[in-house]
Formats: sequence, C-alpha cells, structure tokens
Amino acid sequence: MGVISRYATRFDLLITGIITALIVGLMVPVSPGTLRFLSGGADAGVALVFLLYGMRLSTREVLRGLTNIRLQGFILVATFVIFPLLSWGLSQLVTPLVGPDFALGILFLGLLPSTVQSSVTFVSIARGDIASAIAAATVSNIAGMFITPALVMAFMDISGASTGGFTSVLTKLLLPFIIGQCLQPWCGDWIRARRHLTKRSDTAAIILVVLSATLSATADGAWTVVTPGSLLVLVTVLVALLIAMLAITWFGAQRLPRAERIVALMCGSKKSLATGLPMAKALFPTNMVGTIGIPVIIFHQLQLMVCAVIARKLSRSHS
Repeated sequence: MGVISRYATRFDLLITGIITALIVGLMVPVSPGTLRFLSGGADAGVALVFLLYGMRLSTREVLRGLTNIRLQGFILVATFVIFPLLSWGLSQLVTPLVGPDFALGILFLGLLPSTVQSSVTFVSIARGDIASAIAAATVSNIAGMFITPALVMAFMDISGASTGGFTSVLTKLLLPFIIGQCLQPWCGDWIRARRHLTKRSDTAAIILVVLSATLSATADGAWTVVTPGSLLVLVTVLVALLIAMLAITWFGAQRLPRAERIVALMCGSKKSLATGLPMAKALFPTNMVGTIGIPVIIFHQLQLMVCAVIARKLSRSHS
C-alpha cells in the first residue's frame, strides 16, 4: 500500500497541476512574448526530462528483458499496430460528434508509445515481470521517437506534421536521451538514488507544455468549437478505447506465463502523456497542440484510475 500511496500522491500533484494550467490557459490572456518564453521553457523542461531518463534507466535491466522476443513483439504490435487502427476507426466514426480537432487527438493518442513509469509501477503492484516491463516500456518509447512521427505523417494530413517535425522530435527528445545514456556510467547511480529529480522534472515539464499549449490555443480561438456534448462523447469514446485495449492485451496474451501476461496488459494498453504532449508540441502547429492534447490528457487519467484497480486485484488474486 505504501507504493500505491506514493504513486497516487505523485499523480494527484500532476493532475492538480494540469487542471490549474488548463484553467490559467483558458482564463488568463498573455502577450506573444510571454507565449514564446513559456514555449521555450517547455522545450527546455522536456529536454531535461529525457536527459534524466537516459541517465537513470539501467541498460543491464533493459537488455535482460529484451531477450523475451515473443512478449516484446506482442506489446509493440499492440502499441503501434492494433491501437493505431482502433483509434483511426473511432476517430473517423465520431468526427461529426466531437469535431475534427478532437478526432485528430483521438487518432494521435493511438499513435503514441506506451508509458514508462506507470506501466512499470503497476506491473510491480500486480506482481508481474518487472525487468520485462522496464524493457517493454523503454523500447516502446525509444521506438516511438521514430515510429510515432512516421505514423503521424502516414495517418494525419497536417502541414505541421512534416519532416521538420520529425527532426524536432529527434533533437528535442532522442538527442537528450542519448546524451543521458552516454553519461549513465558516471551519473546513473547518483540519478537513481535521487528519483525525485525525474519525478519533479517530468511533472513540471508536462504542466509547462499544457500551459503553453492551452494559452496558445486560447489566443487563437481554438476553444470556441468545444461544447459539453462533444466532451461527453470524447470521454465515452476514450473509455471504450481503453476497455478494448485492456481486453485485447489480456486475452490475446493468455498463452504467456502470468507474470508476462501482466506486462502485456499494463504496457500494451497504455499511452504516454509525458511523451505525447512533447511530441505534439514538436510535430504540430502551436495552435493545434491544446485541442489535440486533450484526448491524451483524459485518456492518461482514465488509464491510471482503471489500471490501479486492476493491479490491486491481480495482486490479491496471486496472494
């Protein structure tokens, strides 16, 4: 329960920060200079997050998990094939109900990599294979730095999703991660002993991205098309998408050992907010990031609440 309590506290802070940033972004007008400053700060915060993750992640643990090709392959297919196809189909179906921007957000959600920290934490709570979870989440995020921009360019007809956006992802996300991996032999132990650094930096970076994106969307009048009805439909669609992916990853992996099946469930059904919002910022025009990011934010909260309950039940069933 101590692990769950600490995890819940962290995400309470994250949720509170996101909600506050959304309210401020909707209500407080700012100058173009302030917007540019906040956007630059968000870029710097995101780069710092990926630098710290590169320094913190243990290459030895990741390589041990990578030897399970069947499990890793299943998760990659769930993340980058099944999830995108489902999100594409749903986005086409509900466009008249939620509008084109939210529909693009649903599609973009499906193209993202899996989460890292929440997936591993829930696998640990459910008594799954932690090493394989670390490998799966890490591989998904590293692969996602290449696959997600490629899928965006393939699935989404948006001028901002160009080769320049792909290059932006590589320079803002992958390059800091590679630098961190190069520094890991000297700094890894020190960073892992101070996990609060990555927790605080990724929380701050996400809040800054939400704030700058919302302020930009407000300045461009992007919220005038949002209605309570479209939000209700959006939440319903995201709940259905989460249930579908939980069912596919759990029953589709039933031939795997229980510990690996838990990894498939927790890693294959999630999408990363920490990676998704920075990628949206790098790939799309600033005025689109706010509305495209809303489905990612909502899905993130849904997956945390639902998977926390599932992880506790799986833990009790194994005791």
